[in-house]
Amino acid sequence: MVLSGWPRVSETFALNELLALEAAGLLAFVASTKPGDDALVQPGVARLKTPVHLLAEGDTDAQAVELAELVDGRVDALHGYFAHRPAQVANEAARRLSIPFGFSAHALDVRKVDRAELHRLGTEAACVVACNHDTVRALEEAGAPVRKLAHGVDTRHFGPTPLPAYAGVLELLAVGRLVEKKGFPVLLEAIALLTTPVRLRIVGDGAQRPQLESLIAGLGLADRVELLGRRTHAELPALISAVHVVVVPSIIDERGDRDGLPNVVLEAMASARPVVASDVAAIADAVRPGRSGVLVPPGDALALAEALHGLASAPERLVALGRGARELVETEFELTNCTDRFVRTLEAAYG
Repeated sequence: MVLSGWPRVSETFALNELLALEAAGLLAFVASTKPGDDALVQPGVARLKTPVHLLAEGDTDAQAVELAELVDGRVDALHGYFAHRPAQVANEAARRLSIPFGFSAHALDVRKVDRAELHRLGTEAACVVACNHDTVRALEEAGAPVRKLAHGVDTRHFGPTPLPAYAGVLELLAVGRLVEKKGFPVLLEAIALLTTPVRLRIVGDGAQRPQLESLIAGLGLADRVELLGRRTHAELPALISAVHVVVVPSIIDERGDRDGLPNVVLEAMASARPVVASDVAAIADAVRPGRSGVLVPPGDALALAEALHGLASAPERLVALGRGARELVETEFELTNCTDRFVRTLEAAYG
């Protein structure tokens, strides 16, 4: 398996699938094309027993040569975990070794590869996997055959918990890197429009933090909004359990980047929390209006405020949507079922 960077606190899905391959006895070698982030590491990373080899800095061909030398005679196939550099390195190394290659695609990675290259990679691959309909569509438009396999969520780690008693204040949580595509300024504008009492916590850090701090002060939201900084996967269940609603205000940023299906959507739903989210990218794969949450147009602060006001005005809906969210996760996104499908797909392609 060829990764883009390891470890990364936001890529729980990668860890889950690596662990599943390892448990099935199918993971012989893991390489990473660049360093990850050691500042805040998921506790589960220590469960991965297969060492992750950091390839030397260099162009695609140089990394492919190194990888081919490292795995020659040790592996039956190479799988790039993202459609850009990892897929290209895996493709070239596999060509040198005359073994099959394939790749997974997620979100931004398919937009880092031009259509002709994506077509070439897709047609040369023995296996192409995408985790959401937005990415599937991008691959299909490039003429790459693809199979959709959703990422799952650990329904034991994120178990259903009773909603906090509603005492007239709607408790909200948002989670994500503080970058443009997450849409947090829109969420702050929505909070400023609300006359309904709310309290919002935002988990995450990033380049947009100074802008958000300034916006919080300028909109007079200091008593309603708190920036919590980064938190690990182990801390999220308690944070989600403390709120009534999880908000995912994603947008398409100026470069065209957008989320796939953010981890926190499934984590909130597994915790029996309704999700109020933008109808963008693949979020509608899981947020089903009237069943698991509410969808609003991306970038529309007024629509977001109205959706939150509607839930605050009818708190009984919180329980019903939360129950529906948990049921949907158990049916379509339970982690073991999802990772089993992933493992069987790779085994069939490379076996």
